[in-house]
Amino acid sequence: MAVTGWFVALVALGVVPIVATGSAWALVGWLVLVLALGALDVALAASPRLLRIRRELPGPVRLGETTSAELVVVNEGRRTLRGVVRDAWQPSAGAAVTRRALVVRPGRAWRATTTLTPFRRGERRAEEVTVRSLGPLRLAGRQAGHAVPGVVRVLPRFSSRRHLPSRLARLRELDGRTSVMIRGQGTEFDSLREYVRGDDVRSIDWRATARRSDLVVRTWRPERDRRVVIVVDSGRTSAARIEDEPRLDTAFESALLLGALASRAGDHVDLVVVDRRVRGRVQGATGAALLSAMVETMAPIEPELVETDWSTVPALVRSVTTQRSLVVLVTPVDSPGSARSLLAAVPQLSQRHLVVVASVTDPDLAVAAVTRTNRDEVYRAAAAERARLDVARVAAALGQVGADVVSGSPADLPPALADRYLAYKAAGRL
Repeated sequence: MAVTGWFVALVALGVVPIVATGSAWALVGWLVLVLALGALDVALAASPRLLRIRRELPGPVRLGETTSAELVVVNEGRRTLRGVVRDAWQPSAGAAVTRRALVVRPGRAWRATTTLTPFRRGERRAEEVTVRSLGPLRLAGRQAGHAVPGVVRVLPRFSSRRHLPSRLARLRELDGRTSVMIRGQGTEFDSLREYVRGDDVRSIDWRATARRSDLVVRTWRPERDRRVVIVVDSGRTSAARIEDEPRLDTAFESALLLGALASRAGDHVDLVVVDRRVRGRVQGATGAALLSAMVETMAPIEPELVETDWSTVPALVRSVTTQRSLVVLVTPVDSPGSARSLLAAVPQLSQRHLVVVASVTDPDLAVAAVTRTNRDEVYRAAAAERARLDVARVAAALGQVGADVVSGSPADLPPALADRYLAYKAAGRL
């Protein structure tokens, strides 16, 4: 049984008979009357258990976008059901309205559309629909819950795709599809042209020069069909939020932009998400299928509150590829203590591969380090400066064991990592 505000108001009106008659029996009589009316209302209310409820759910949606989910209620009873229905979506699903007035005649269907704007990535769920059926007096009614599970998969935002056109233009220049030709050690030969001032003398082709009696240089293009292995850390340090975004989401943004760029360059891209165990893996996909597989793999993964076991990563990379590759470790670089396992694993990777460590940094640390107007801010500045020094120490130690470090804020890290990839292509290191 469920009561409404009208029932409570009617009980409160029992004060009037007491004041009018001065007898407590008047209150008892009033309460008996109200309870009788409430019981009659419950008896006349349609049964909410005679409803058949189903969901019509949308497909995957990107984080921040709006979609719609429909709820269909069919009355299989003999009475018209009037009341309220509550569709209990997770708060992070961003449901605009969860309660609605409900009127369903016997044998008819009632349909409601719920607008969802999720603000967290992953699987946003709804487990139960609660229906409250009210009697004709609107004093009381019946209530029942229906298990109607539903899931909407929220994919990563991939807002960094706005940087893709400019990086693809630079990639086309490196690939020789414009008039800009480059030279790089270890790249593929493209063509010959006349020497111009500023060309590297090491690119002169002496045999062709002897035949033509003019200086001739070789032009080169970056090699294709290389391997890029992206390892994303989903351990406890990836759960921290920077600029209201989890570090893991920034890591996914960086991996998606790099994956899209490397795939367009003709390289093979593999993705592994790992902490104590492998949480997700993408191998063998190319082109548009690569990005689709990456976002589908990333969508349900949430940070685990455990330390990442970096000792397993070298063997994991060997299981992905045995040829020399670009290995990108997307992980926070915080303090020497938390990075000890990472520092032990990098030398095993750098012996065979080109290793890059991509780390998101908190821009608020730079602001806090220079704000010292009162005593509290001085202590905060000291803590921020200590944190920045720890990050610098770890970055220097990673450089000593053979890794390049790329860091930036959540907005800056994805394009910075893409630029480092292009720099390797231009230098002929990949």
